[in-house]
Amino acid sequence: MTTQSNSNVIRIGVQLWPGGVGDYRTWRDAVLHAEELGVDVIFGYDHFHRPAVEIVDGGPRLLPQQPDVNNFEGWTALASWGEITTRAEIGLLVTGIGYRNPDLLADMARTVDHISGGRLILGLGSGWYEKDYDVYGYEYGTVASRMDLFEEGLARIDHRFGQLVPAPLRHIPILIGGSGERRTMPLVARYADIWHSFLDIESFRTKNRLLERLADGVERDHSTIERAVQWTGADEAKEYVAEGVTLFTAEIHPDTDGYDFTEVEGMLAWRRAH
Repeated sequence: MTTQSNSNVIRIGVQLWPGGVGDYRTWRDAVLHAEELGVDVIFGYDHFHRPAVEIVDGGPRLLPQQPDVNNFEGWTALASWGEITTRAEIGLLVTGIGYRNPDLLADMARTVDHISGGRLILGLGSGWYEKDYDVYGYEYGTVASRMDLFEEGLARIDHRFGQLVPAPLRHIPILIGGSGERRTMPLVARYADIWHSFLDIESFRTKNRLLERLADGVERDHSTIERAVQWTGADEAKEYVAEGVTLFTAEIHPDTDGYDFTEVEGMLAWRRAH
């Protein structure tokens, strides 16, 4: 069993999708409500269009139709969230590395870190939604080329954090999303403060053992990497906790009435009971 230094502190996060929301005010109000409920982390996403997906084998699979709906850009929203919230950490789950110069992204993160009083989590991924690339004029490339860009970008961000004046208010936690064994997991072992996945419990156990070995290989204490997973229900939660998970996230998509926080309220009740 994995033992982490903060294993006794279970955190609850929520990802509030803006895609399909009626207006920005509704999204903003949902952020405030999430903090009022007591969640620890509030995430947006880094998509220029809402992906229509289902999760299969730990990752997103696109549905046949990808309609255009109301949507808002994530990083500009994060700056606002830094002002309107006071306690919860904030971030995007996750930033596509190919959309911005990595040195600029580090500066953006540092600035939001200061705006929020040191509450930013920098979520990063290689990017995967082809529509965002094509419509906005980015080169989609291949999985290999996007992973090359991701690896290079992580190193540049790490370096730039040390050059910025003023420095970030704290060590900005880097969250890496994904579970690919050949490219992603070695980068988690080297750079991540938080590893987030959508894996079922058996797959998580396997990848978690891999992460331990990879961290040992770069002389890093794997227990300093927080494990985070998508919430799949109270029945399975204790199994994830036994494997070292300390951050559970829920994903809420807006409907015509706004955001339904029933699942998040259940997660918070489960935490209080445990």
